[in-house]
Amino acid sequence: MSSPAVLITGAAQRGGLHLAKHLLQQGQAVIFTYRSHKAGVDELIALGGIALPADFATDAGIFALIAAVKQQTSTLRAIIHNASDWAVDAEQPEAAAALFRQMFQVHQQAPFLINLGLQPLLLAGAEHSGQMTDIIHITDDVVRRGSDHHAAYVASKAALENLTLSFASRFAPQIKVNAISPALLAFNEGDDATYRSKTLAKSPLGVEPGFTVLASTVDYLLQQPYMTGAILPLNGGRHVKA
Repeated sequence: MSSPAVLITGAAQRGGLHLAKHLLQQGQAVIFTYRSHKAGVDELIALGGIALPADFATDAGIFALIAAVKQQTSTLRAIIHNASDWAVDAEQPEAAAALFRQMFQVHQQAPFLINLGLQPLLLAGAEHSGQMTDIIHITDDVVRRGSDHHAAYVASKAALENLTLSFASRFAPQIKVNAISPALLAFNEGDDATYRSKTLAKSPLGVEPGFTVLASTVDYLLQQPYMTGAILPLNGGRHVKA
């Protein structure tokens, strides 16, 4: 690639897919990862995105992704860590331990190793453009309060928010590192009316904003020259509602 690309992990569906489309439509080069092939993968390829299959369940899978990105480009404009694995806690101790390791691997180990492995490409991107480059971690609003049934998931996302602070300090001043902490932005087709009503009532704004708000927040961070180590809530004001 002749111009620095944006790497988005987990872009085959929902928010990651919307974000990748948004950037491609702006003329931004995009490399994206996916774990399983979905229709969204073909949509992004048709728009000019470069698709890389990736499995973050093992360190080998993470290192393979790092190597694959380096084969595609020598410079990066940004890394957006959107890959996520939502799972209910297991009751049986051995299964619970395996699930916790899985959450750790996807939400902590993968961003940690990718940030380290691709730092040279972000530095090259900063040199190429004369501007700071970016890392954006997509976390989860539920980190604020924990979860009865998704403790392993929430703990791993909380650790990702902490990594935001560490990398912001470590990679400054050439690379900015921030996080976006969204609540549910768009319902799934199968969500019933009761669930939708209960969810909307959790925030003062009481709306289903869609993934456009995620894209606009990413745009803001990419254009913001004086922010690093920030964790931006994207939750309709849930934190101010009792």
